[in-house]
Amino acid sequence: MRFRSIGPALAATALATGLLAVPAFAADYPVLRGAQIEDVPPAPDLGMNWSGFYFGGFGGLSETRFRTDKGVLDIANGNFNGTVVLSEITPGQLVLASARNDRGPTYGVFAGYNYAFGDVILGFEAEYSRVDQETAASTLEGRRLPSGDVYIASVQNARLNDYFNARLRFGYAYGRLMPYFTVGAAAGRFDTNIAVASDWRTPASNYTASYFGWPRSIGGPKKDVWGYGWSIGGGLEAALTENLIVRGEYLFTSFNDVEGVTVNVNTARVAAAIKF
Repeated sequence: MRFRSIGPALAATALATGLLAVPAFAADYPVLRGAQIEDVPPAPDLGMNWSGFYFGGFGGLSETRFRTDKGVLDIANGNFNGTVVLSEITPGQLVLASARNDRGPTYGVFAGYNYAFGDVILGFEAEYSRVDQETAASTLEGRRLPSGDVYIASVQNARLNDYFNARLRFGYAYGRLMPYFTVGAAAGRFDTNIAVASDWRTPASNYTASYFGWPRSIGGPKKDVWGYGWSIGGGLEAALTENLIVRGEYLFTSFNDVEGVTVNVNTARVAAAIKF
């Protein structure tokens, strides 16, 4: 009888000991991967401080278009000032020449400053562009009029050496990318040879002798002539780092009536700049 009472007591003691050991066993059990809640890493910072001064250089391709302008027509008309010829014909119409193009590489340097208003970017930029493009044109026309035979010849040669540009830029930043629009003023340095020669022969001489004062010529070669105009364009800038910026850009520049010739320049170029 004594052994029967000890048996149930030992069983109860063993059960209690096992239950006390369960928490310790559970604490030692390895935790499955992913069971713990971890902090999500912050997203990378793609922002860019576009404000500040920068300078750089560019290279590209330009196509320059030279076209007869009002100045050449005025020279031709001026050859017959005070004569009846102006009532019979417009001499300037006889010196019109077809537009002509030249193309080639261009390169230069630029510097500017950006102001950032949130994502809106306002900047000012100045640049120097080397172009070295030129064309030549000439005309020779004659008309028999009641007052006599009129002959008009012209040369219309021009070379664009280089030009300066001062521009405003308007951009909108998308992180490290900034598309922009630009507009400004330009001043170009040219070499020109714009001249018109005329002759006016009398019917009384059977058109073999010229009126008094003819033949005559107005104009001639000039070096370092300055022409003024405007520019417009746009592009896309990318900030590779906080201090290194690259861009692709298109720019149209126009110089009106440079010694009688209008000059338009279309330029596509790439550039790199250091920002401070």
